[in-house]
Amino acid sequence: MAEITAALVKELREKSGVGMMDCKKALAENNGDIEASIDWLRAKGLSKAAKKADRAAAEGLVAIAVSENGAGETATAVEVNAETDFVSRNDLFQVAARQIAGAALGTDGSIDAITGAKLAGGETVQDHLTNLIATIGENMMVRRAAKHSVENGVVASYVHNATAPDLGRIGVLVALESTGDKAALRELGRKIAMHVAATAPLSLSPDDLDPAAIEREKAVFTEQALESGKPASVIEKMIEGRIRKFLEEVVLLKQAFVMNPDQTVEQLVAEAGKTLGAPITVRGFTRLALGEGVEKKQDDFAAEVASMTGQA
Repeated sequence: MAEITAALVKELREKSGVGMMDCKKALAENNGDIEASIDWLRAKGLSKAAKKADRAAAEGLVAIAVSENGAGETATAVEVNAETDFVSRNDLFQVAARQIAGAALGTDGSIDAITGAKLAGGETVQDHLTNLIATIGENMMVRRAAKHSVENGVVASYVHNATAPDLGRIGVLVALESTGDKAALRELGRKIAMHVAATAPLSLSPDDLDPAAIEREKAVFTEQALESGKPASVIEKMIEGRIRKFLEEVVLLKQAFVMNPDQTVEQLVAEAGKTLGAPITVRGFTRLALGEGVEKKQDDFAAEVASMTGQA
């Protein structure tokens, strides 16, 4: 029996595009022979997964997992992509998305850490996806992920356009730090998460906003103000007012709360803290919208059929 080295497994994986565990098994079955192992993988229907790796995967699911950690909580949101909306209703894919979100809880939240994490069966997330690609016949990938933790409080979640519990097209996490009642905090967090799903804020506070975004808006406002022909002192005030309005539109804490536009999210949180008798701090949020930023191929026949039948 030939020794199945890590280098041999790596070589077969690079040539076949198949997961590490399946490559190791193929080599063991074929006495370390690379070509015979490739044929073995093809016979098992596994190597076809590699051929699908260049196909656009803009559908799928956003999965959420939450776990308690003493007085606090940890939660993850993971976008698992596939090629067509049909797959998001596949039981195998839904189970995999939930498992991946659960596995992400034990990582630092990075894609490399998540794809390398072990599932209950012992295989890595990446190997499990590779096998699923071969089974279902579509390219799949873990595209984005986020993780939030609080030592005291909750990480509330909300899924919009839910396909199943904790699975949908938009997933939102909101981390609230507080020693107040958890049930009340979770209800508040869920309302804020629904607000985030609807408004897609760019940052939590003005300090967190990308300076480039502010400068870009400032340049546009300046050009518009200069065209008015007003004095420089007036123009300066006009620009300040427009920037202030811009922040109110894109910064979560400064936004008007969608369920009560008469108060900002910041005021909502402060009011809730007084009611609970404990201050509440929004530590962070994440909004993952399925397929956001992915260029979809126009020659995707399955997607076209889905669209025509109202299933996309």
